[in-house]
Amino acid sequence: MPEFRTVDAGNAKIRVAVEGEGPLVLMVHGFPESWYSWRHQIGPIAEAGFTAAAMDVRGYGGSDKPKSVDAYSMEQLTGDVAGVAKALQPDAPAILIGHDWGAPIVWNTALSRPEAISAVAGLSVPYTGVPARPFTEIFAEAFTSKGIFFYQAWFQDVGPPEAEAEADVRDFLRKFYYGICGDAPPGTWPLKKHGASLLEGMVDPDPFPAWLTPEDLDYYVAEFESSGFFGPISRYRNHERDFEWLQAFKDRKLEMPTLLIGGDRDPAFNGFGRIPDPSALMRQHATDLRGAHVLPGCGHWTQQERPAETTAILLDWLKGL
Repeated sequence: MPEFRTVDAGNAKIRVAVEGEGPLVLMVHGFPESWYSWRHQIGPIAEAGFTAAAMDVRGYGGSDKPKSVDAYSMEQLTGDVAGVAKALQPDAPAILIGHDWGAPIVWNTALSRPEAISAVAGLSVPYTGVPARPFTEIFAEAFTSKGIFFYQAWFQDVGPPEAEAEADVRDFLRKFYYGICGDAPPGTWPLKKHGASLLEGMVDPDPFPAWLTPEDLDYYVAEFESSGFFGPISRYRNHERDFEWLQAFKDRKLEMPTLLIGGDRDPAFNGFGRIPDPSALMRQHATDLRGAHVLPGCGHWTQQERPAETTAILLDWLKGL
């Protein structure tokens, strides 16, 4: 097991799992996950000669949990990542790896603080540049205006989404994880009308796919029963605030080495159908893309569903920096 440290990142105290010595590789998870989602990667990255660190994003696990929605803006979360990196490795820039929401967090940490980040990799979500409009406008146009349910629209109002998730954390996590994993047959994530709740029509499989063991699920359940879901879900409530902050960087590109990994059964990888070629789009905004790997049959939970393949790709990239 890695060593747990509580790091003062400047505006929040962040729990970080750390193993190994050498150049810092800081891993950032997504929703609804934890440092634990990197459990398969920490040891091999440490053994390869790096300091492997996986943090709990604020609102999760052992990290601070502010009570205001604006505390979960991209500006705040990138500040946490930069603060953790600086605390763990004060004299050199860090390497970042992010998955799901962790990917935009690390992309934008590198965009806003290029001097502090030497390389950055994203799993599941490609870097597509500074947005031209808030994502709330995009999903309202594509889904809500047509009366179609979209989970991020459900997450906008404080209260009901948290209550649904917290009523039975194990049930929520099983259904959410399964719904967009590579093992779920087409149609598992239900098409339904706007106004439905997230869990309506969702499937609880029996048995759950082997990539997430009962012990793994127990760990996640304990974390969320302790932390609640306000912070994690509030990440989705900052699209307009994030849009405004990012406009200051609209003339920049990512110029450090980058890497992209995704699954061909991951709806987030192609932007819910909006991005026909994620790597081609990413190359417009990242000048040193050193690989764009698509894992056949893999769903959204990239480094957990395909740990050996994902770790091998990451190690090859890290050793080539």
